[in-house]
Amino acid sequence: QVQLVESGGGLVQAGGSLRLSCAAPNFTSTINVMGYYRQPPGKQRDMVARVRLDGQTNYADSVQGRFSISRDDVKNTVYLNMNNLKPEDSAVYWCVMISDYRTYWGQGTQVTVTS
Repeated sequence: QVQLVESGGGLVQAGGSLRLSCAAPNFTSTINVMGYYRQPPGKQRDMVARVRLDGQTNYADSVQGRFSISRDDVKNTVYLNMNNLKPEDSAVYWCVMISDYRTYWGQGTQVTVTS
């Protein structure tokens, strides 16, 4: 069974940084897309950033220039570096991996940014 293991959430002051990581140690197939979604309290879940197998990245407008996503295909791990965090970045963050047209979700990690 595929399992995604997330880490790196927490509490940080505005302007600070956090790094999220998500590993899929049991994956045996090629992971086409790795990414992160987030859901602030009372709002819908939206895509934050994603990185394709060819290295192409996409970001939500709200995080462009502050967040950076990368992947390590040897370790089947995706990283989200979050800089200059703002209170509106507070949310539960889920990693997502897409392989063979199937989508896998992590367990979610809380990020809280205080002003």
